[in-house]
Amino acid sequence: MARRPISTRRRLPAAKSHRHEAGRCLHILRELSAFIDDELSHDICGEIRQHLGACPRCEEFVVSLRQTVALCRKSPAPALSSIERAKMREQILTAAHMR
Repeated sequence: MARRPISTRRRLPAAKSHRHEAGRCLHILRELSAFIDDELSHDICGEIRQHLGACPRCEEFVVSLRQTVALCRKSPAPALSSIERAKMREQILTAAHMR
């Protein structure tokens, strides 16, 4: 599936130009990993692209996520013990719940 580039042009702040039903951005954000990896159907990709075109915050997040993925693919992950992985996972979950 050909990947269409996501525009990075400036838009009005989200509060003025972005009106979606509650939870819409969260639904989109949950699909982004599969979207970036081209694992979604054409219809769902179109829905996400449409949302990103109307939501500058989600669009900026996708650009940042793609850059992060690209950097991670260039650098090998350090070898971690199972204890270190568990501790890191717990720290990530704790930080995610604080937001």
